[in-house]
Amino acid sequence: MVRPLSDQEKKELLEGPADLRTKQASDWEFIVQSIGMIVDPRLRTLSETFVNKWGDRFRRAAAARKYHHARRGGLVEHTAQMMRIARAIAPLYAQLNLDLLIAGVLFHDSGKLWENQFSESGFVMSYDELGELVGHISIGLELVNSLWQKLSAENADVWKGYRPPSEDVRIHLLHLIGSHHGDKQMGSPVDPKTPEAMALHYIDNLDARLEMFAAGYTTAKPLAARIFDRVRPLPGNLVKSLEKFQQSAPQNAKEELL
Repeated sequence: MVRPLSDQEKKELLEGPADLRTKQASDWEFIVQSIGMIVDPRLRTLSETFVNKWGDRFRRAAAARKYHHARRGGLVEHTAQMMRIARAIAPLYAQLNLDLLIAGVLFHDSGKLWENQFSESGFVMSYDELGELVGHISIGLELVNSLWQKLSAENADVWKGYRPPSEDVRIHLLHLIGSHHGDKQMGSPVDPKTPEAMALHYIDNLDARLEMFAAGYTTAKPLAARIFDRVRPLPGNLVKSLEKFQQSAPQNAKEELL
């Protein structure tokens, strides 16, 4: 007997297999928790306002159309993993402002909520005129500026007593968004000029490229037992990772004495 899908069944179908739904739900929770750990109240309020306003759209967006995390919810996976990397390396480099870096991770691809957006009730990643004509970096810059100006006006009396000055915080966050492609030839309007901007660029690249390897191992044409055809934009054929060390089966006591 054929019957229409229930609303819950439609939702689960759109969100993918159970393991992917579980992973993306966990990743989203990590993003929200990381935002809550931001010490600077200006960056925390900005980030919370963003996810409260655009959270549903964020959770539908892909991180890319083709090369990495190119699936519904892929931007959540990419952002969460970047935040994990940022939190892991920040204690190793005293000059890094972790609050700024986490906010930069959150907002660096925020324009992709329009550039790489899946519809609420379909499997198609539609093309958006704003995304096509303006691009995700410019959209992200405008989004942060708009939210910041609103929050700054609402909290002017409180924020004026904070250090570093709010205008410095705003400009540094905008720089992270604008420079995260790492090179003007790759579409950034400015090169990375701060430690946080350079860290963000490499964190972004690291997660994107390792995702390309993982996807390539399952989709690329096998060339040999451990070798796969090139997946662009990676520079050459893919080779499987070296297996992790495993202790050999324990020898019996007599063998250990010999």
